[in-house]
Amino acid sequence: IERMDKAGADYMHLDVMDGHFVPNLTFGAPVIKAVRKYTDKPFDVHLMISNPLDYAEDFAKAGADIICFHSECDSDTEETINKILSLGKKAGLAIKPATPIDEVVKYLDKLSMVLVMTVEPGFGGQSFMESTMPKVEAIRKINPDIDIEVDGGINAETIKIAAKAGANVFVAGSAVFKSENPAETIAILRKNAQDAQ
Repeated sequence: IERMDKAGADYMHLDVMDGHFVPNLTFGAPVIKAVRKYTDKPFDVHLMISNPLDYAEDFAKAGADIICFHSECDSDTEETINKILSLGKKAGLAIKPATPIDEVVKYLDKLSMVLVMTVEPGFGGQSFMESTMPKVEAIRKINPDIDIEVDGGINAETIKIAAKAGANVFVAGSAVFKSENPAETIAILRKNAQDAQ
């Protein structure tokens, strides 16, 4: 986290997976709490878990600034958004590649961010799915001001496609962490996104 902070990242995107909603397991609120002290950058916590309503408070207390959960989860969407907002945090709603945007549009007035997954959630290193870009375009037309985040397969080339479609927040995992010079990679990503918008 310190390395990415020094490299110029704007946010820290933290993927929380429960081994149930997605077939992978990462970490929970205690780890987020432990690393919170290493940066002042906003923590964008992406909950790939079945029952985010049950855990929203834990992640808020751990230091999340934005709590993003999936419309496909088991918790009631509106209740979960309201809970996140009641905790004084920004709410984000994520959709998988096959999920229609209708699942987020009805909540746009309460959301700070919509996350359009550009891969199937669960594992890093997957290829960017350009077929998800019409969803980004459609959400951007409906709400010109909301943050639209894309996550999955983002690199120096795919970031141009996503930015052109209307995305303005980009999650780059492998592209940055596998780079020999993360600061240079982040600078290139930022420039390519700005040039394409």
